Amino acid sequence: MHLDEGRRAAEAGDWVAAGHAFVRAAMEGSAEGAELATLVTVDLVPLADGGSAEAAALLSGIYLEYFDESALSDAVRYARAAAGAGLPAGQRTYGYMLLEGIGVEEDRDRAAELFRAAADAGDAYACLNLAQLVDDPDESQRLLEAATRAGIDAAGALLADRLSALDRDEEALRWYLWAAERGHTGAMNAAACWYRDGFGTEPDPVQAVRWFLVMLAHGDGDGVHEAIDLAKSGALDAGQVREAGRLAGDPGTAEALISTVWGGADTDRA
Repeated sequence: MHLDEGRRAAEAGDWVAAGHAFVRAAMEGSAEGAELATLVTVDLVPLADGGSAEAAALLSGIYLEYFDESALSDAVRYARAAAGAGLPAGQRTYGYMLLEGIGVEEDRDRAAELFRAAADAGDAYACLNLAQLVDDPDESQRLLEAATRAGIDAAGALLADRLSALDRDEEALRWYLWAAERGHTGAMNAAACWYRDGFGTEPDPVQAVRWFLVMLAHGDGDGVHEAIDLAKSGALDAGQVREAGRLAGDPGTAEALISTVWGGADTDRA
């Protein structure tokens, strides 16, 4: 969808819209999207040099994400220009460079100022970044909640961490699940472990194995051994593993787990 959107924008000569669409495709794992994002920089440069802050911010992000270090000085230059023009995306990008010392001298205070300006303008990723810098826990939580309203899964996972530290485990689990359902593998692992151990809920081995299996489907195999150990412990039977696989949308891996634990015996009880 994003690739088609980008191509239509490119055909219309709207290079900024095309670049944004290609970047969105790349963020969803499209190698073609990443390639097209790099190619569109040729058409973005004249726009950025002509004073388009939006083109400059987009160009900086593409250089930073998809080019090697030879493009870093240009990434800094365009990010600084976009931030100086007051564009929230530019403020956030340049703030990130300052925070991490990427191509510039590290300046945490200036980064926080830029994140705050962008967050006040409604930039959700700036809210996420600023939430990790402020000292006030209530403000941090408000910023994270603002980021979650934009669907940022990392914000939900971080919010869950903060709530867990306050022993608000039921709320924390809800946010881990929210982030897990949006593809955050760290939140998947947390949800699986909390269901296994009964944090924020009663122990539920089916849900635990479900999220361990979803992690695997997302390319993270860290929970596989925990799922096997849980099945071997007698906490659930083969039928429950199959139910976990159904909930995870991965019945094949559930059958493989059953074979590993019970030697392929066609039984619902080990």
